[in-house]
Amino acid sequence: MSKKITIHKESKPIYDIVIEQDYSGLDDLLSALELKGHRALIVTDSNVEVHYAQKVYKILYQHASFVDILALPPGESYKELNTVQQIYSCLINHQFDRKDFLFALGGGVIGDMTGYAAATYLRGISFVQLPTSLLSMVDSSIGGKTGVDFQNYKNMIGAFYQPKAVYMNLSVLNTLPDREFYSGFGEIIKHGLILDESYYGYLKENSEKALDRDYDVLEEIIYRSCHIKQQVVEEDPFERGQRAILNFGHTIGHSIEKVMDFSMLHGECVAVGIAAASFISCKRGLIALEKLNDIIHLLESYHLPSAITLQEQNMIYDSILKTIKNDKKMEAGTIKFILLQKIGEAFIDKTVTDEELLSAIKYIMGVQLL
Repeated sequence: MSKKITIHKESKPIYDIVIEQDYSGLDDLLSALELKGHRALIVTDSNVEVHYAQKVYKILYQHASFVDILALPPGESYKELNTVQQIYSCLINHQFDRKDFLFALGGGVIGDMTGYAAATYLRGISFVQLPTSLLSMVDSSIGGKTGVDFQNYKNMIGAFYQPKAVYMNLSVLNTLPDREFYSGFGEIIKHGLILDESYYGYLKENSEKALDRDYDVLEEIIYRSCHIKQQVVEEDPFERGQRAILNFGHTIGHSIEKVMDFSMLHGECVAVGIAAASFISCKRGLIALEKLNDIIHLLESYHLPSAITLQEQNMIYDSILKTIKNDKKMEAGTIKFILLQKIGEAFIDKTVTDEELLSAIKYIMGVQLL
């Protein structure tokens, strides 16, 4: 049985998030989008292409006047302007106009790049998110953030641009490699920590079923995470205020991604960032040590790292701090850091010091304890 969440802007519905067990409902969605007579380009990567591109192609072919598939190299290292240019070239070669469609079939990298191409080609054409990773289902496909990395700085170039729809076929998670599957729980656990203590409890109680990819549990987890993200992005669509709480764990997490040269997955880095931010929250007396240890245990129960091991530690401390200072979330030279008031309640803080950051970095490297 499918589930649906509708994203609103100023109380008006702008697009649906459809959660299904296969692609059988995609036909109805395409009919509603009125694709007849228009072109469609499926943007995917070479890993996803072999599993799902032809399935989506066959469905699209019944609706669009022209359908093509563009398979890009997989991985964060290709999330750059040079790769987006390949999308532009394909659109131009096939004479796409403003009424045509892009379909992002893949994880967060494909979704972000395709969305950015859609936002900027002819000053904006329609696109649909077809996320195939757990992380992209619960995070990057929702809310209209698009973009690419630049000189190893995460999502430094981008635009807010909403999709026409988000369609999630949960059966695709069965072919997702274990490490990428586990990575998605970094964002999922974040959702419970920042806004919903009962959801955090659900994740604790159902970890074994979730990791076994039990359909009913995964559907509930994805639905609740999407609902949390819906609440936040509707209140603050352009991240001018409260939406920043979705960055819990990301300030240090993004810095680790860069310092580690993207050898760690995004959700893994977010998990380590969550451990660091929770440490600062604990050190400030906002959450008890017992709660910090509980968070660490939950991360590890979902096969996520809560620490990193690196050589030349003094150099690494400086590198992570420097990268944090170049983060796009800086505001007038001040870090907008997200801390926990308690489990289920996060807040924005602009007073986190370099000393606190250094202490948290040492904690996640196993050098310092409370």
